[in-house]
Amino acid sequence: MTVKKDHITFRGRYLGVTFFVIVQFIVGIIHIFFGLAMLSGSFSFASYSVTPIVYSFYTFAYGCFTFFFTYLVWITSRFGWIGTVAVSFFVILADTFAVFNVINFLGIPELAAIGEIPFSIVIILYFLQYHIRSKFNV
Repeated sequence: MTVKKDHITFRGRYLGVTFFVIVQFIVGIIHIFFGLAMLSGSFSFASYSVTPIVYSFYTFAYGCFTFFFTYLVWITSRFGWIGTVAVSFFVILADTFAVFNVINFLGIPELAAIGEIPFSIVIILYFLQYHIRSKFNV
């Protein structure tokens, strides 16, 4: 006997995807804002980093990718799913290197890395669920 589980939806999207999109848009905007601020020199957080210009560019690029892929997830694009999972895997890898102080050429602060790793793991675990993958035809 097969039991079909109905998932809560909002405007045709799973509630988890809607929540993810809201949070990721905010994360994207924050990273774009701080990346631009650090690149322009009006924000000095990057001075704590080993490579301030690289970290500034990384922060801005991460924000742009997050914003772009989140929009694609909102419109249920397969490319949005792939991009989100790929960016999350990259963040886990880069932040793990930063936490263990191995090959930290991006200059990621350890405190930021510790917060981003669990968040990215949650994203990957959610997006790898069968009902989510099937919604994006992956």
